[in-house]
Amino acid sequence: MGMNETLKAISDPVRRDILAQLREGKRSAGEIAEKFNLTQATVSYHLAKLRAADLITEQKYKNYIYYEINTSVFEEVLSWIYALGGKKR
Repeated sequence: MGMNETLKAISDPVRRDILAQLREGKRSAGEIAEKFNLTQATVSYHLAKLRAADLITEQKYKNYIYYEINTSVFEEVLSWIYALGGKKR
């Protein structure tokens, strides 16, 4: 996924809050939704945006889907940001 999609995905405060939850460990969509005053459909929308940007992964277990943060994408973003502060004239 491209840098633009990644930055666009993390520009939304709800998606950043979801990522903060996932930093603490795997969560189901229901567990994520409990923390917000949003419908399940709205949470699913935000999860789809995060998946499309490759910021989270999902694993199916029985009747549930568990989401987990994909730290490798954040490492790429940080490398890019640090490179911006490179050589000065």
